[in-house]
Amino acid sequence: MPRGPKTHHIVPNPNGGWDVKRGGGSRASSHHDTKHEAVDAGRQTSRNQGTELRIHNRNGRISGSDSHGNDPYPPKG
Repeated sequence: MPRGPKTHHIVPNPNGGWDVKRGGGSRASSHHDTKHEAVDAGRQTSRNQGTELRIHNRNGRISGSDSHGNDPYPPKG
């Protein structure tokens, strides 16, 4: 049965700071004091695992995303 793209999410932690979570997971992969630190860590994890990265705002809405997964035309760099 095919599954959708694997994801990681940058989400606010209810006790303060920001978490990096695997899509569908309940526990944080890592916790950070600032959103910037969480995004940096999440991008690294997402690149390593070939997943999509979803960056959320404090209100839970997705504010941005990065593709590190099944991009048919990855940029040369």
